[in-house]
Amino acid sequence: MRPTGLYVPLITPFDERGVVAVDVLTALADEVLAAGAAGLVALGTTGEPHALDDAEQRRVVDAVAAVCRERRAGLLVGAHTIDALRALAERPEVTAALCLVPPFVRPGEEAVLAHLARLAEASPLPLVVYHVPYRTGQQLSAGVLHRLAGLPGVVGIKHAVGGIDADTVAFLADLPPGCAVLGGEDAYISPLLALGGHGGILASAHVATADYAALIAAWQAGDVARARPLGHRLATLSAALFAEPNPSVIKAVLHARGRIPTPAVRPPLLPATPAAMARALRCVDELTGVPA
Repeated sequence: MRPTGLYVPLITPFDERGVVAVDVLTALADEVLAAGAAGLVALGTTGEPHALDDAEQRRVVDAVAAVCRERRAGLLVGAHTIDALRALAERPEVTAALCLVPPFVRPGEEAVLAHLARLAEASPLPLVVYHVPYRTGQQLSAGVLHRLAGLPGVVGIKHAVGGIDADTVAFLADLPPGCAVLGGEDAYISPLLALGGHGGILASAHVATADYAALIAAWQAGDVARARPLGHRLATLSAALFAEPNPSVIKAVLHARGRIPTPAVRPPLLPATPAAMARALRCVDELTGVPA
């Protein structure tokens, strides 16, 4: 299944004891799907998987999978090794694995292609490749992105390059059939959709979910008069939600609105500053006209 539309990469909420609040996670998953998201992401960067042990990761995927099964929604799960990918074969709710371009080592473009081809061949599920060069240190040209999108078993690319650059334009101008491009740079999702993107994996859509879903639907329908002003307003909100390392500000906003029990993040992250939270809350109120 080619993933399109709005996917929300879920946070991992913690309770007052610092334990994963599974019931709250279930409620969040249900809320965003009810508000118009096409699917969810478990164990994405926003979910702080680096700070979860194996048992916690299983509980997170169990909870999100149950909601997606009930609502027949798409589910992407972060998995970056052959063993992690094969383990997903036991989960019929998972529609694709979100697989990161190899981070830190900067192996070069040909090595990235070879690595992801090996993973795709070994995986029981299709892959959505996560290209985020300011995190991985590995740039990919438009030509290599085209080849990557054409690999057997690759059904999507999460494109998060820090903005819209020349390679973005060239890549979207000539997409291989069967591969979706999902924006992962929340503040730039509207121009990416205008260039032909198929949807987005947007942490900002924990807040004002229906508006992000409406933005994607408007661009898909060619409704520029609706999409352009909505995109500008949502870009301002996204910038406020990402003013400090993700997901600190998003968690602070969700806690302030009573949707999660604490705003806690785990090390090495720190909680959002009061100033950042206040700015984000003002943006939410300006967007919706009432507290979210």
